[in-house]
Amino acid sequence: MINDKPQCHCGVFGIFGIEDPALFTYYGLHALQHRGQEASGIITASKSDSGKTKFNIHKGIGLVSEVFSNAEVFEKKLPGFSSIGHNRYSTTGASDSEKNIQPFTVNYRMGNLAIAHNGQLTNADIIRKELIDDGAIFQTTSDTEVILHLIARCKLENQVDQILEALRKVEGAYSILILTDDKLIAARDPNGFRPLAIGKIHDSFVVASETCAFDINRIDYLRDVEPGELIVIDSDTKNIEDLKSHKINLTETEKKHCVFEFIYFSRPDSRIFGTNVDKIRRKLGKVLASHHPVYPDKPDEKVIVISVPDSSNTVAMGYQQQLEKMDINSKHEIGLIRSHYIGRTFITPGQGNREIGVRIKFNTVKGVLEDKKVVLIDDSIVRGTTSRQLVKLIREAGARSIHIRISSPPILHPCYYGMDFPSEEELIANRFKGDITKIEEYLGVESLEFMTQDQMLEAMVDHTPDNFCTACFSGNYPVKVNTNFEKSLYEV
Repeated sequence: MINDKPQCHCGVFGIFGIEDPALFTYYGLHALQHRGQEASGIITASKSDSGKTKFNIHKGIGLVSEVFSNAEVFEKKLPGFSSIGHNRYSTTGASDSEKNIQPFTVNYRMGNLAIAHNGQLTNADIIRKELIDDGAIFQTTSDTEVILHLIARCKLENQVDQILEALRKVEGAYSILILTDDKLIAARDPNGFRPLAIGKIHDSFVVASETCAFDINRIDYLRDVEPGELIVIDSDTKNIEDLKSHKINLTETEKKHCVFEFIYFSRPDSRIFGTNVDKIRRKLGKVLASHHPVYPDKPDEKVIVISVPDSSNTVAMGYQQQLEKMDINSKHEIGLIRSHYIGRTFITPGQGNREIGVRIKFNTVKGVLEDKKVVLIDDSIVRGTTSRQLVKLIREAGARSIHIRISSPPILHPCYYGMDFPSEEELIANRFKGDITKIEEYLGVESLEFMTQDQMLEAMVDHTPDNFCTACFSGNYPVKVNTNFEKSLYEV
């Protein structure tokens, strides 16, 4: 069953200086499940009888609850005082290879080292080739592994300096956690493409991709890891003032947060880039309604506003609230019900029938839709296959007319910073060369309207519009990219 939405690379969680760190990491990864459903892993650091630090690891293919389905794993396999964990959705590297499941771990001259990475390195293929030519042996096809090799080969004697030197050689998007024998280190690329937050519980510090991973553990949010910042947490870190902060790059770099984190990826209950996601999505809905309203056909009729659950729920609320403010007779309804119990292994015999995949995932509320003028709110259209089938479902439920409104511009370009988009040829906006009328005909709707880029950025309250990466819409890549990136990585 093809997922017709952009996929995020990964989610990371780390905690230092606490009893049962794997349990906190497990719950944190569960909260971050939306950031990667292919595989999950946890590494803990514990002390052996001789007093040396030992790394313990458990990972596997599947959802967090599937990989960690046995409670004994935490008691017998994952003891310790610190931990990092990772949920994976692959953007580079074979998705079905257990070797590519993070966190990755090595033992080198300075001790143990483990890494978990959210993002995508744009020069990983170049560095990888140089390392292989110099005798390095790679165990995975993941871009993350190059960071481990760069650290291990560094001649500097201070471990933090080794990591800083390695990060100064890589380019692209990274929010990473590194576990050592006595430290938890977190770093974010100079552009700040992906989110990374710092929290605290009791005397222990925590770092995670999103604050929803804090809430499940009753962890207090403190602040974000700043773009281009590396922080060190160790046994001396008792208060936020004790965090050791280092600059990765000595020159200032313009912030370029991924705008899709607000539009789709992050959970609405998270705080990312210093702002609540729910607040931005409601604003997206209001701006969308201001510029792209739908009016009733008759004075006594209500326009029915529904969302494609779940990422568009709050956008639809904001849209309808703004219609009401504009004296447009409307009502927000739940017209589509989404099944949350499909699971990653659901089989659809006769895979050629794409329609059944949508019917398994969504069902209509006919009493809401019958003989109504329906506005369907969605965050994006990628291939258009799911949207087309949803329109068919809504039409079968008796809707008189269907009008789609999208809270982002048409996606025209692939992402090289940690999102998995189809090729340009598969993107519906490219396939129809941006002709909205043709896309309307393909989807089978009475009208279709997207936000413009300026309208979308108007909704990014509390932020400077220039601080967002919009490459998937505009084609303006803030960090140079190799368009043959994935292919070249496999060919190495």
